[in-house]
Amino acid sequence: MDSYESPLCLMMVTAESEIEQVSRALAADADEYLMKPFTRDAVLEKLNLLGILSD
Repeated sequence: MDSYESPLCLMMVTAESEIEQVSRALAADADEYLMKPFTRDAVLEKLNLLGILSD
């Protein structure tokens, strides 16, 4: 099977705030993790980090 880079980005948005849950999500290939409650600015920052939005 050929290896390739996927253009898909995954941001986990959840109420789970325990560090173990964050670690598990990132280990499962989530690119970013955002905990509820969150602000509009926090979402925009994460989308910038993922390269989905630009400043």
